[in-house]
Amino acid sequence: MTQKLMGNMDRVSEESPLLANGVPPAAPPLPSPATTSYPQKGLVGDGKCCSVSVATRDLWDQLFDNAYGADLRINTDNAGILYAHASILGLSSPVMKGMLKQTRGCGRRQAISIRGVPHDAVRVFIRFLYSSCYEQEEMEEFAVPLLMLSHAYVIPHLKRVCVQHLEHGLLTIDNVTDIFQLALLCDAPRLSLICHRMILKNFKAVADTEGWKAMKKSHPILEKEILESFSEAQTRQKQRVRRLNERKIYLQLYEAMEALVHICRDGCRTIGPHDKVFKEDQAPCRYEACKGLELLVRHFAGCKLRVPGGCIHCKRMWQLLELHSRLCADSDMCRVPVCRNFKDRMKKQSKKDEMRWRILVRKILRAKGIGRSPFCYTAISGF
Repeated sequence: MTQKLMGNMDRVSEESPLLANGVPPAAPPLPSPATTSYPQKGLVGDGKCCSVSVATRDLWDQLFDNAYGADLRINTDNAGILYAHASILGLSSPVMKGMLKQTRGCGRRQAISIRGVPHDAVRVFIRFLYSSCYEQEEMEEFAVPLLMLSHAYVIPHLKRVCVQHLEHGLLTIDNVTDIFQLALLCDAPRLSLICHRMILKNFKAVADTEGWKAMKKSHPILEKEILESFSEAQTRQKQRVRRLNERKIYLQLYEAMEALVHICRDGCRTIGPHDKVFKEDQAPCRYEACKGLELLVRHFAGCKLRVPGGCIHCKRMWQLLELHSRLCADSDMCRVPVCRNFKDRMKKQSKKDEMRWRILVRKILRAKGIGRSPFCYTAISGF
């Protein structure tokens, strides 16, 4: 019987068009899921992966909205009442768990009070404990009271949502002082830092708001600390501007040294060494300081008060020549005028003048980001 069955199977296989063409049969489809799936969003955290469908979240929202089987009454401001499930709130918040333990056995339905914030804010808060969902409009309206509730009842994931919304679009000049104080009270360091920076950046506008005036009366010590921070920030800004201006001057001196070597070695446009033959079709000069330095050199060559201290322009030229000599490593091979004379003069200068020149040279090289001067090599390379 077995041999007959195997023979029938071989015969069927030989008659199959797929096997006759050498094509393997397609694999059977995977079994379909037993239930219909809803759009899902995967969440990964603490090494665990979970997937919550929209239908499940809607079911939790309905459980809260319809208060089906609710055993807890929540009293809010203006005689408002909400109904919820004690087990869900107790699992969501350790603070509420303690409150529920204190009210246990006080009747068929337990009751707690959440006051100090609007009734609708409490409703959004309790709904979040059920499904971790909220409406965008409600979050924009109640972000501040929700931040207070999330801190008071230890709901860290709601606090992160509130801080994120406050950081991105809800902070204004008018409310930044109040939110800054709230961030300090609710232990939200990132939010407090952002508020602090916003206050310092817009201090004059913030100081005119009602929130700032109220803080001056209620928290004078905090106002003093902010004023000190503002003063320190202003000082740092001035120092930063001063350093930038100094660096700009040092870079200009460095460019002037480059242009001076360029003029004395290669020549530029119509000025240069005596043995230089100028071409009519010269390429544009790449040194921006060349034009101004060329005018200064021409004045220096024709001025009758060329002695140091006699002419302010000549005095500047003498200073540039001496600065070059301080940067030049080989005056014997350098083509810049009086470079060697200034080298010899250095030996006779006082220690105070010598130290002042060394500091200037060090700052120029540091501003350019180099460890030593390249001018000696560029000046010699023409030989």
